[in-house]
Amino acid sequence: MELLIGLICGAIGGNIAGGLLRNVNLGLFGNALAGVIGAGLAEKTLSVLGDDGLSSALGGGDAGVLWTHAATGAVGGAAVLLALGSIRNMLVK
Repeated sequence: MELLIGLICGAIGGNIAGGLLRNVNLGLFGNALAGVIGAGLAEKTLSVLGDDGLSSALGGGDAGVLWTHAATGAVGGAAVLLALGSIRNMLVK
């Protein structure tokens, strides 16, 4: 369940970043795909590092875990979109 929430938030985070930063926008589906990939990478990193400390900082318990995965997915999705958009811009010039 946490992974699904992270992936959905990654797609949303990718689209929000693409909307705010027009120069890295990859389109609706490109932003969502980059967001899902970034969220997956961020979720894997979070599971390797352990999410106990971050979960307790965001409220602890089940709510803290859900907020942790949502925030991780959104930030990871936005980060991958920024990276892919920047690479695309460098190759197009």
